[in-house]
Amino acid sequence: MGKSVEVILLRDHEKLGKAGDIVRVKMGYARNYLIPEGIAVFDTPKNRKLLEEKIRAERLKYEREKVIAEELKERLESRSFTITKPVGEEGKLFGSVTHTDIANTLKEAGFNVDKHNIKIGEPIKEIGVYTVEVTLHPEVKAKVKIWVVEE
Repeated sequence: MGKSVEVILLRDHEKLGKAGDIVRVKMGYARNYLIPEGIAVFDTPKNRKLLEEKIRAERLKYEREKVIAEELKERLESRSFTITKPVGEEGKLFGSVTHTDIANTLKEAGFNVDKHNIKIGEPIKEIGVYTVEVTLHPEVKAKVKIWVVEE
């Protein structure tokens, strides 16, 4: 049977575990696959220290991004945004208001939000006031008021 070694995972691996986990694998698997592919490094005191520093730096970055997202949430929720669309009979829109329409409206107002982070409940097909959810951070979601008016 082959010799086994402990490695520190640098990335999540579906069979071995999450980034930062220390796992025991066969030497050949570590040397020929995990290490050359950048999935893991040998478990040494130096590599453990580097990993701890990396985790600490990522945690600080995550917390900084959360604070920035909280400030952005306050600014977004303190305003409302207007989208103009052509309207047919009974206030029905030609088409609907899309994620891209909302992202572009926010961008014009100075808020750079990815359209994939905008959640619209039901499709917006009539004039009126709507609230959409914008994910700014894994822990921060803003409720943004959108006015849809006739062009």
